[in-house]
Amino acid sequence: MKLWQSILLLGMLTACSGGSDPFYDENAGYKPSTVNNDFIVPVQAEPEETEFGNPNILKGMKYNLKDVGGLQGLYPPMHYFEELERLGWIEQKEERMGHAHFFKKETTVMSVIVKEDFFHVYEMKKTMQK
Repeated sequence: MKLWQSILLLGMLTACSGGSDPFYDENAGYKPSTVNNDFIVPVQAEPEETEFGNPNILKGMKYNLKDVGGLQGLYPPMHYFEELERLGWIEQKEERMGHAHFFKKETTVMSVIVKEDFFHVYEMKKTMQK
């Protein structure tokens, strides 16, 4: 392959890769969330401030991560949820509402709302927790 062909191929691969937007990779690992240090998020997830008007939420953050929920957010990241449960966060499956998943550990309840290219993490107020 000639040098100019290599440069052209490299340029095409870079353009097709979507730039620097991180994609969800279940094998990349996890880090503490900015909402609650004991609650993890995928290491590639990029935090972004978010507004919420729900009086039951103590604090929250939006995390950008391409394809985290699959097409239209219909496929929750099961490896991530399994890792949360391994750390003691038990999914409250009876509380699930569409894209919203709830996890409880001791007296803390966290909500993860999964969409196609992002997800929200919320810590619920203690007064609203069971």
